[in-house]
Amino acid sequence: MPELPEVETTRRGVSPHCEGQRVTAVEVRDHRLRWPVPDQLPALLVGQVFQSVERRAKYLLFRTSAGTLLVHLGMSGSLRLVPQGEPPRRHDHIDILLQNGLCLRYHDPRRFGCCLWLERGELHPLLGKLGPEPLSANFDGKYLYGCSRGRKGPIKNFIMDAKVVVGVGNIYANEALFLAGIRPDRASGRISRARYDDLASQIKQVLTTAISSGGTTLRDFVGGDGKPGYFAQKLFVYGRKGEACKQCGHTLRETRLGQRSSVYCVTCQR
Repeated sequence: MPELPEVETTRRGVSPHCEGQRVTAVEVRDHRLRWPVPDQLPALLVGQVFQSVERRAKYLLFRTSAGTLLVHLGMSGSLRLVPQGEPPRRHDHIDILLQNGLCLRYHDPRRFGCCLWLERGELHPLLGKLGPEPLSANFDGKYLYGCSRGRKGPIKNFIMDAKVVVGVGNIYANEALFLAGIRPDRASGRISRARYDDLASQIKQVLTTAISSGGTTLRDFVGGDGKPGYFAQKLFVYGRKGEACKQCGHTLRETRLGQRSSVYCVTCQR
């Protein structure tokens, strides 16, 4: 599933070509996404100018004076800019034609994403209960420590809870916990403030590095410029069960937390 760095990479890839551009036409080939694409979407978008392209958690927000196009890439979705008139591939469900001659094309083989419309000033329920952005100033060790008091669940599940902090998906949770030296199954309420300071710092660093590298290469993800990311080359633990720890040489182990794979080092993480 595209995670925060992949979505941010997409935002950075498409925004220079979309911001300030008027929508000239919209074609919806398949309305059957996770939530149906509104029938009135073409009528609402045509003639509008994309004032900005923003990101909130894993959602992309295309702002206009009339409202906002809310896009989520789901498990396999991507947004790409192609020349108008380029024939659609299979699973190219939505085309948004722009005044500059480009087409913003939404591709989603599994159809778990969404393209919804928000009226001006409307706060969609999908955005209403989200925690802070991990790269913002109000996300730090003090915040995590306060939220964790009294919790008995695993630390990995805690930092992947979007109500606590948005955008820390499975890949980056594994990596940040390794770099902070914390076992993924340790109770979140039993971790000290100092270790939360380090964890918050590592989350920021891992995500920042992934964004600068273009996101993690996943089978289904293609960035906004059509190029995959390369952060996967730098992974310490994710997807490396049974391999040697790059830090100490011991064999990495795997456990399951919240139905997700968690790889860790018994020597480096405690």
